[in-house]
Amino acid sequence: MRFPAAIVWLMLWTVCVAKDCQEPPPRKEREILSGSWTEQTYREGTQATYKCRPGYRTLGSIVMVCKDGKWLSLHPSRICQKKPCGHPGDTPFGSFHLAVGTQFEYGAKIVYTCDEGYQMLGEMNFRECETNGWTNNIPICEVVKCLPVTEPENGKIFSGALEPDQIYTFGQAIQFECNSGYILDGPKQIHCSADGIWSEEKPKCVEISCKQPTILNGYPLSLKEIYKANERVQYKCTSGFEYGERGDAVCTEFGWTPVPSCKEITCDPPYIPNGIYTPQLTKYRGEDKIIYECKSGFSPVIQGNVAMCTSHGWSPAPRCSFKPCDFPVIKHGRLQYAYEGYFPARLGQQFTYHCDQYFVTPLRTYWNYLTCTPQGWSPEVPCLRQCTFNYLENGRSPDKEKEYLQGETVRVHCYNGYSLQNYQNTMTCTENDWFPPPRCIRVKTCSKSDIQIKNGFFSESTFTYPLNKQTQYKCKSRYVTADGNTSGLITCLQSGWSMQPVCIKSCDMPVFENARARSDGTWFKVNDSLDYECLDGHESQDGHTTGSIVCGEDGWSDKPACYERECSIPQMENNLDANPKKDTYKFGDVLKFSCIQGRIMVGADSVQCYHFGWSPNLPTCKGQVKSCAPPPQLLSGEVKETQKEEYGHSEVVEYVCNPGFLMKGSHKIQCVDGQWTALPVCIEEKSTCGDIPELDHGYVNHSAPLYHHGDLVEFSCREAFTMIGPRSVTCISGKWTQPPQCIETSQS
Repeated sequence: MRFPAAIVWLMLWTVCVAKDCQEPPPRKEREILSGSWTEQTYREGTQATYKCRPGYRTLGSIVMVCKDGKWLSLHPSRICQKKPCGHPGDTPFGSFHLAVGTQFEYGAKIVYTCDEGYQMLGEMNFRECETNGWTNNIPICEVVKCLPVTEPENGKIFSGALEPDQIYTFGQAIQFECNSGYILDGPKQIHCSADGIWSEEKPKCVEISCKQPTILNGYPLSLKEIYKANERVQYKCTSGFEYGERGDAVCTEFGWTPVPSCKEITCDPPYIPNGIYTPQLTKYRGEDKIIYECKSGFSPVIQGNVAMCTSHGWSPAPRCSFKPCDFPVIKHGRLQYAYEGYFPARLGQQFTYHCDQYFVTPLRTYWNYLTCTPQGWSPEVPCLRQCTFNYLENGRSPDKEKEYLQGETVRVHCYNGYSLQNYQNTMTCTENDWFPPPRCIRVKTCSKSDIQIKNGFFSESTFTYPLNKQTQYKCKSRYVTADGNTSGLITCLQSGWSMQPVCIKSCDMPVFENARARSDGTWFKVNDSLDYECLDGHESQDGHTTGSIVCGEDGWSDKPACYERECSIPQMENNLDANPKKDTYKFGDVLKFSCIQGRIMVGADSVQCYHFGWSPNLPTCKGQVKSCAPPPQLLSGEVKETQKEEYGHSEVVEYVCNPGFLMKGSHKIQCVDGQWTALPVCIEEKSTCGDIPELDHGYVNHSAPLYHHGDLVEFSCREAFTMIGPRSVTCISGKWTQPPQCIETSQS
């Protein structure tokens, strides 16, 4: 069979020129193929239309055509690109960074971080760019709060808070001061840290006290271990030493004043005209002695020839003088003869004397010789009293009469129930005869029948007690003595019993429920009060965090109990809405606020339930708000950006401290309805950083011998190495920040 030439040519052109696609249009990552493509072969010229997947967009249609057996894009420049989400929004007192992606487009994820001293409300700290825009709300950074601090017992607080018993925010500081007689045990100042915890524990006001001093070459006279404020300690120095300033010291808040000390006593060689001494040294120490002799015709001024080195010099002062003996005055005696013209007497001259009745010479004779010596007349006391002991009234008399000289003593024995005058048992022979006289008098006794003990009893069976004898008494159960003991002692005195025993009703320390005592006592007498305070997050039934109970006849007046604190729904203005909505809120719950009808919020947008109520104060909603003047100056710091003449409500300004100063508090302040929030404080940071961190394959551009807070040091990498990370490290509070790395260029 034959075909016409035209048909043959057309069939050959179709076979040689037209070429079908042997597979469906390709599937793509960002585009979705429209329609159904179930065939295996598609004629040349067939078109396939694509649309962008969710989260992507393009201008115009994306079309692929079958050409020469392949699917080719009709408009190659048309591709599906990720949809942008725009700026995610800043949060006051915080910042964000891209955690996923490099631009604000579909698939990107940003993570928010609060500034130091601020914490995020809620758990969502991120936003993700999805098909309909950013997810989640912009997180809110709230200033960190520290719980109120109570005054230390026996002290007071100087606070930066606007009202007492209010919470404190990050950077605010509290100073403490103790009452008179007390001293701080702990820091004088604490500040609210970035983690919501006070920088240090609250100090205590402890009673000023001093331990018994340790004195080199000396010792205190009292055995007390602890002394209170203004109490004195007396001390003595050991042999050869004397007081540094005086012999006592006062306990003050600075310790012992003046400091007890003993310094060595020294003396120069003595100067003795008309005399010589031994031993001869260039320097003498305390209590060193010398023996001196006077030249012929001279004698020591005082009795003896020994002088000792003391704190006041040589004592007695070693001196030699010409000293004759004047006419003697003999007490209770006289010279035997007139001896007119014999006085003053020469050394060695003797004179006869005799004593009056009842007096004798030291040799127990009626008369003796009085001799002129270099020290004066000898004997020094020519006549002494002679006492006779032969009878003791109401006591045991001696078997035979006996004589005693003036100054001698004798022990006597009185009958039972009797004693010498003033309860003595010895008599002394004096110039005026015996003292006390030889007469025993009846002594005082005490009887149990003389005293009654209410709510107590005597614990011994003895009925009668002699003078100065002690006896013990005990109190009944739940009663104690005035000093808190279960028993006491009384003494028999000349006037009777030393005291009336007292047993008073008492209360033991009670059992607390969610509370603790504010004192350290272990027992309490009737009408004594006990103060207590509730644990954090608790209050008493009347809504207070402290309470007091009184010890009565039947025990404590009330049970010291506290209950978990709750906050009621706060009173709000009509334009303010709060969430979440509950009947009551527990300690730690947070309320978030929003304004309705397009009004502007002034104040914190959230409050928290504390043990003292809601804090901070609730915000208000205003139709109009005031702007702020330029921000205030910061001592040792400055505003980071260029200042404006006027700042709108909610605008934020950031501060930086001068080099060498560390910022305490938020580095940002905010304009709130015409008023700026609290300024931070720039505190001088005295700590310095040590050696610069070593950098492998790198070196420091410039180096200084000492690095203070805020100082910056730059690094450079050696040739063929590339720096990864910041070029510099900074000294922050005595520590260097993380240094960069130097990586081989081929590996970067």
